[in-house]
Amino acid sequence: MSTTRDELAEFLDNLLNPAAFADYGPNGLQIEGAEVIERVAFAVSATRHSATLAAEWQAQALVVHHGLFWSFHSSRPLTGPFARRVFPLVRQAINLFAYHLPLDAHPEVGNAATLAQWLGMHDLAPFGDHQGCPTGISGLLAAPLTAAALRTRLAEVLAHPVMMASPDPERRVGSVGIITGGANRDWVRAVRAGLDAYVTGEMSEHDWHESQEAGLHMYAGGHHATEQFGIQALMARVQDRFDVACCYIDSPNPA
Repeated sequence: MSTTRDELAEFLDNLLNPAAFADYGPNGLQIEGAEVIERVAFAVSATRHSATLAAEWQAQALVVHHGLFWSFHSSRPLTGPFARRVFPLVRQAINLFAYHLPLDAHPEVGNAATLAQWLGMHDLAPFGDHQGCPTGISGLLAAPLTAAALRTRLAEVLAHPVMMASPDPERRVGSVGIITGGANRDWVRAVRAGLDAYVTGEMSEHDWHESQEAGLHMYAGGHHATEQFGIQALMARVQDRFDVACCYIDSPNPA
């Protein structure tokens, strides 16, 4: 019941194709640990909580959507809270794998695609554009819902409060664009594409006004909550491919 670090890295890279994306940080192996892997933990983010629980579970790898290294942080000393994220992984020789935009965008195990599946959407197509690459999914609901009913459905699926900006909560919604996480500015792409609604994780004050004034129903269901299903779908793929033990570490987050 094991695989190697290199075999797992090759599988993840081939599936998610990180080389296709101009991202905000490195995708793939971020911290090198044990060569032989028997236990793989998965989490939305590499935090002190997920690193500590992965170490307690005696994992040899932790696979996340949000890694530790970002271009907007520049170089950082291994002190304070950042050190307390890194040290549990290093001390236990846990490999850290992180896939940001590649996991957002993947048409099968991606964050947007899996949320669309939970919503029962069909006719799915790539949506969004980050330096030439789509980062989300658009499609049709199985049956049109009122904007208010779609909000209720999203809250049920995400188990999280959903903020809605709507020109008319009773208007029917048939087509939806999804880019999870912090893609609040991309609601304009949904308008340009002629979609009825746009789902993401966050919403700013001006998005709330401008999206509904543009005739769009916009929903923000939480950055973490909208990105919880992709990493779990990726875990299922790893379980199918390798004879290793896997676990999902949930880190409840209201944001």
